[in-house]
Amino acid sequence: MRIEGKNYKTIWFDQNSKNVKIIDQTKLPHEFIIKDLETVDDAVNAIKVMEVRGAPLIGATAAFGIVLAIKENNDLNFIKRSAEDLVKARPTAINLQWAVHRMNNKISMIKSENLFDVALKEAELICDEDETFCEEIGKNGLKVIEEIYNKKKSTINILTHCNAGWLATINWGTATSPIYHAHKKGIPIHVWVDETRPRNQGANLTSYELNEEEIPNTIIADNTGGILMQRGQVDMCIVGTDRTLSNGDVCNKIGTYLKALAANDNNVPFYVALPSSTIDWNLKNSKDIPIEERDSKELSHVDGIIGDKKIDGIQIYPKKSKALNLAFDVTPAKYVTALITERGICEASEDGLKRLFK
Repeated sequence: MRIEGKNYKTIWFDQNSKNVKIIDQTKLPHEFIIKDLETVDDAVNAIKVMEVRGAPLIGATAAFGIVLAIKENNDLNFIKRSAEDLVKARPTAINLQWAVHRMNNKISMIKSENLFDVALKEAELICDEDETFCEEIGKNGLKVIEEIYNKKKSTINILTHCNAGWLATINWGTATSPIYHAHKKGIPIHVWVDETRPRNQGANLTSYELNEEEIPNTIIADNTGGILMQRGQVDMCIVGTDRTLSNGDVCNKIGTYLKALAANDNNVPFYVALPSSTIDWNLKNSKDIPIEERDSKELSHVDGIIGDKKIDGIQIYPKKSKALNLAFDVTPAKYVTALITERGICEASEDGLKRLFK
């Protein structure tokens, strides 16, 4: 996808430096900085501090983290410890654990002198697969948008939450991929962008993406979506997910559940877009999903720009006030209209998923 007219992916291996390149998302939208990851600790830190974020991109970064670990010290004990550190970096997104396990399985039977090349090839394959999956999600989700447009024959208003765009994946995005495909086909689209407190991934990243692709969008406070749905100003909701259980329950950025409730009350279709790498086939109860609790300073402090000067960490809460910063919530399957995957669209249920993923 484009930034200032130039095509980028979110992560790639540089053959000259033998480092991994990422777009530092903590600097967006005010600065566009490409950063080098030289060691596995760099990869762990990038995931923790959210220089990279979004379930598919976290998984890809972890895969490259294994590559960097091998480059740093081709010792099985070191690689094992590095894998454990990567998995612990952020607990909720299942893609992280999935990618590390896939990398470990791939290199477990390989001779040590070939580990780096095999691991690099597998990490790049994970990226290529994700890009393909997200493009297919877009093609499948386009059918939903086309169906609504054929009835409405005017601008389609789509509400999304957080950032499930190309910055959260390798390319295309999950929730945004159908939007990009519809835009490319000439369907008039307008996106309501939840700012998504506390890190403002919607305002800082989703709107930034959409602006670069020249797709009309409007940032709204997280609590505005309900009244827009009541007024008939939302034709559909589409969000991403960090972990979807085999029964169709969806774990996504905090606030997703409330949007699903509002959509259900106002008969607005609520879709969830995801690649198969985000499905947790093993966990059966959504109460067992590890919900990440992040630093309360993400709530109590904000960054911004005044003129040309960047202002970091302005406190907006009373100093004595406590804050609880849960990063995710769970939307029960009964509130999800359908899941949009690379293999097609299905109901949010065990039967629906098994029909696509036998």
